[in-house]
Amino acid sequence: MKQPNSGSGTTELKRGLKARHLTMISLGGSIGTGLFLASGGAIHSAGPGGALIAYAAIGIMVYFLMTSLGELSAYMPVSGSFSTYASRFVDPALGFALGWNYWFNWAITIAAELSAATLIMKFWLPDSPSILWSLLFLVLMFSLNYLSVRGYGESEYWFALIKIVTVIVFIIVGILMIFGIIGGESVGFSNFTLGDAPVSGGFMAILGVFMAAGFSFQGTELVGVAAGESENPRENVPKAIRTIFWRILLFYILAIFIIGLLIPYTSDNLISGDVENIAISPFTLVFEKAGLAFAASVMNAVILTSVLSAGNSGMYASTRMIWTLAREGKAPRFLAKLDKRGVPVVALIATAAVGMFAFLASMFGDGVVYIWLLNASGMCGFIAWLGIAVSHYRFRRAYKAQGRDLRDLPYLAKWFPFGPIFALTVCIVVILGQNYSAISESGVDWAGLIASYIGIPLFLIVWIAYKVKKKTKVLRLEECRFDD
Repeated sequence: MKQPNSGSGTTELKRGLKARHLTMISLGGSIGTGLFLASGGAIHSAGPGGALIAYAAIGIMVYFLMTSLGELSAYMPVSGSFSTYASRFVDPALGFALGWNYWFNWAITIAAELSAATLIMKFWLPDSPSILWSLLFLVLMFSLNYLSVRGYGESEYWFALIKIVTVIVFIIVGILMIFGIIGGESVGFSNFTLGDAPVSGGFMAILGVFMAAGFSFQGTELVGVAAGESENPRENVPKAIRTIFWRILLFYILAIFIIGLLIPYTSDNLISGDVENIAISPFTLVFEKAGLAFAASVMNAVILTSVLSAGNSGMYASTRMIWTLAREGKAPRFLAKLDKRGVPVVALIATAAVGMFAFLASMFGDGVVYIWLLNASGMCGFIAWLGIAVSHYRFRRAYKAQGRDLRDLPYLAKWFPFGPIFALTVCIVVILGQNYSAISESGVDWAGLIASYIGIPLFLIVWIAYKVKKKTKVLRLEECRFDD
């Protein structure tokens, strides 16, 4: 459903996101703990060359996905994004399932980020109560979203800027170290030829990193949700999408290349970096090697902003998705209410409550319920990406089948139909290969297998249940709606 250029009080969301907000949401969406922490484990597992191959392959997939989303969201900027697109161009049942899948994914992510932020604060204040920090950060995320869409956009702008500046400084320091200008002697390419490097562990090691790399890029699709509240989506969305190739190249490929050059992939420190041990994040290790003694505290602060950014984005995305579902009659109607500032407050409260309950579940009964929730949500991001690829393929085919001129599109994704087909294929490989190691010659780890793949049957149950109840069918190309 298209929305007018400005919100109309209590019936439409406010278009308050400027071009700089949308660009930073796009830039910052994929920079987080996946780069600052998990990249070290990827290099240790597959060697510097193997990690680069895996991240480059996923990066290409994400590039095609985002150009697909760019074509859709520039033409039809709605906060329901791929849920609405799937309903219009594939099957209303698929749109229903994708919408609830995405809401669940981000609602549980809020809980995960609250847990991570609490652990990070214990780096400075080890004896402080966890519940205090979780409540404080939940109130902060809620408040930033409650103020207005501009409040979310402005906070994400500064969160993303901190991450981007950190990566740029890291790259500059790293290059100076590689050539021996700071930090001692030049290391050159010695670590790329160490042991089995550049690729260690063969194809299966690369495949394992390939799966993990997909999680690192999740969040890039937020620009599609935010397009529904952009001031000028026909211009701002394409501008944000065009930065994606350079972001992947600069922030991931170059950063991982520098880590691989400076730290031997055999170093056990690379597999120890997590939110409980910021001191051995690969970024911290490189900064300390350069002689920056305060590196651990600085990286702790940067990773805290990344975690808060992810939680803040989760609050925004899940609120907008469930608001759209309510508007379309696919969620309880009361969730579609807006206040006089155009903020979906009821949907925001409901989302924050679910996130808090999930967080509390992590503190009781050894966190068994929470672990299952996290496992179920782990697959959700890939399912959403799969939905984007399918929706774009159908959108373009329906657009041409109805005699429309491609030159009228505000943004045209290149390499069609290769782009969405390639992205769809890679998504399916990633989804099916999530826990390939659970099946081995010694038998099947059924508990691990079920935990990894529980998200797929849950998604299919929601999709099929709606399809049976509403008797929906896959739309013919001539039936797809481009206008209200």
